[in-house]
Amino acid sequence: MANVTLKGNPVKLVGNEVKVGETAPDFKTQKSDLSDYSLSSSAGKTRILLSIPSLDTPVCDAETKRFNEEASKVPGVEIACISMDLPFAMKRWCGAAGVDKITTASDHRDASFGKNYGVLIEGGPFDRVHARAVFVVGPDDKLKYVEYVSEIANHPDYDAVLAAAK
Repeated sequence: MANVTLKGNPVKLVGNEVKVGETAPDFKTQKSDLSDYSLSSSAGKTRILLSIPSLDTPVCDAETKRFNEEASKVPGVEIACISMDLPFAMKRWCGAAGVDKITTASDHRDASFGKNYGVLIEGGPFDRVHARAVFVVGPDDKLKYVEYVSEIANHPDYDAVLAAAK
């Protein structure tokens, strides 16, 4: 499992850690319009999958806005931000933040994304929330880039993510 901390304290992640070169596991989440979103629903595209704790935290807010801005620089790449936030909260947040170039998807139903990508936190104040991570999945469904951000309060390596997606 990836070693991840929250303000310096280790967190326990459950599920399967994924690695570059592996086939990306599918999952089933719910978009802000309440329709389903899965890896297979965006088959044949390069995808950037953002795993975040909550849109209502400062780092997640900044990260999601940054990727919304970067979306125009990676044409043909689908960017999805996945968290445990409820679809209603995601819709409200996106409207207020002007985020309209990326998909937001909630893993609240069964945590299949969190478990399948090894980002689901177990125990402590962030129990059942996702750790911060970024996955780039190629059109062939192979993982091209994997970053489990070692400190949840830190940002991912934006340049490396975008380079992997191009």
